[in-house]
Amino acid sequence: MITNKIALASDHAGFDLKEEIKEYLSNLGVEIVDLGTNDNTSVNYASYGKKMGQYIKDNKDSFGIIVCGTGIGISIAANRYKEVRAALCHSTEYASLARKHNDANVLALGSRFGDSKESINIVKEFFTTDFEGGRHKDRVDTLGEKV
Repeated sequence: MITNKIALASDHAGFDLKEEIKEYLSNLGVEIVDLGTNDNTSVNYASYGKKMGQYIKDNKDSFGIIVCGTGIGISIAANRYKEVRAALCHSTEYASLARKHNDANVLALGSRFGDSKESINIVKEFFTTDFEGGRHKDRVDTLGEKV
């Protein structure tokens, strides 16, 4: 694991998957910061993407996982913070490349696509893959710049 502490956030559609991921990571001894939501009651995905963004901003060098129905909306909300590099990953290959080439610090998942076993494998790949640095570092450094 590249970190021993991971923040989690989801909307109502992602709640069940978030809970499964939380159990998986807790069983590995990872400290979990649960930013909500706390049940399946309908909520605004953007609110939880922003909670993750604020958490990453306030806790330099932190990592997180965000989940909504598609993973798209919550990742857009989180990526509004310059400190966040949230990557929506649909496979272990995406997860590996998001870490190696983009130094992604937040993994976004869609609960309505794939199954929980596949999502756990994506989580595992994301959090066991290091950033390659080198030629990718200069590119990543520009991601938080204002345009």
